[in-house]
Amino acid sequence: MAAWLGQERVQVPEGELRLLSAWEVLDARREGDALAGEGGGRTLCRNACLIARALERKGRPVFSDGRAALDGLRVEDISRLADAWGAFNREANPSPLDGEEEIQRRKKGWSTRLTRAFSGVCSGCLARFPRRTGRRR
Repeated sequence: MAAWLGQERVQVPEGELRLLSAWEVLDARREGDALAGEGGGRTLCRNACLIARALERKGRPVFSDGRAALDGLRVEDISRLADAWGAFNREANPSPLDGEEEIQRRKKGWSTRLTRAFSGVCSGCLARFPRRTGRRR
């Protein structure tokens, strides 16, 4: 579900993971590449930088940057959190490559979600300015 369609965050034991913009993901990759340098561990460093941006507790980032995430988490935790974020992101941002069946399933789920039109936002305005019927000159 995209942010405008529903859930923007998912709970994990360490806090909550939030959806990231494309720019934030690219920035995390750049930071991860710089952390890894010429040595190995590029994937681990990229995932740590992604988690540093996505993991929050009470609306505040848990880690200041990827290095802090590497220092504060075990490899297994980084991998688990990155997998959880990836699954959440795929669910929130479906791809045309998912196939027609998956697209139809998601469309049906989105169309049957219970919502209230405007959630009462406009009711006060509508009461003060009732709709007029017919043309006025």
